[in-house]
Amino acid sequence: MEFKNLLFWLFSAVLVFSALRVVTARNPVHAVLYLVFAFFNASGVWLLLQAEFLAITLVLVYVGAVMVLFLFVVMMLDINTDRLRVGFKKNVPLAIFIGLVVVAEMSAVIYGSFDVADASWPAVAAGNYSNTRELGKLMYTEYVFPVEIAAVILLVAIVSAIALTLRRRKDSKYQVVGQQVAVTKAQRLRIVKVSAEKKVASSSTSEG
Repeated sequence: MEFKNLLFWLFSAVLVFSALRVVTARNPVHAVLYLVFAFFNASGVWLLLQAEFLAITLVLVYVGAVMVLFLFVVMMLDINTDRLRVGFKKNVPLAIFIGLVVVAEMSAVIYGSFDVADASWPAVAAGNYSNTRELGKLMYTEYVFPVEIAAVILLVAIVSAIALTLRRRKDSKYQVVGQQVAVTKAQRLRIVKVSAEKKVASSSTSEG
């Protein structure tokens, strides 16, 4: 067995184990750490498949930003794990069935579409081959419509998250930019007429 194949099976085995521990770990912090470990192994598999851009993106975006944010959120929130486990055993058969269906679908797609001997694949051994350039060509030519749909879905998710977490407090003061821009000169300046002060002459009496 070649060393490359050995690394592939090693990364794959650790990846499957980490994914199982994500859904079976009792501690939410441990589940997030196992998910970070699974991402690292997935990036190793992508490196072996010569998808360097995807591997680096997975580490920088998910491990370096998203999962660190999840870890801090889970550690700061007081999650009642006992309440989350209620009814877990009752849903195990349904979860196993859905998992098997997903595995069967992914296996059928990969088995039907993956063909190493396909002549249409670019020559990886060529010196001018760039994984990032080929990925960009596919994203913005053949798959531009799905990419735009995914971008719109992510934008809607961001706006929805902001709208759900927005809370207006009565005791907080904030500025309304629209009202500040639409204000006129008469509203900015108000002239108040004040009556002049009268000096009170103090009469001094002299005793002679």
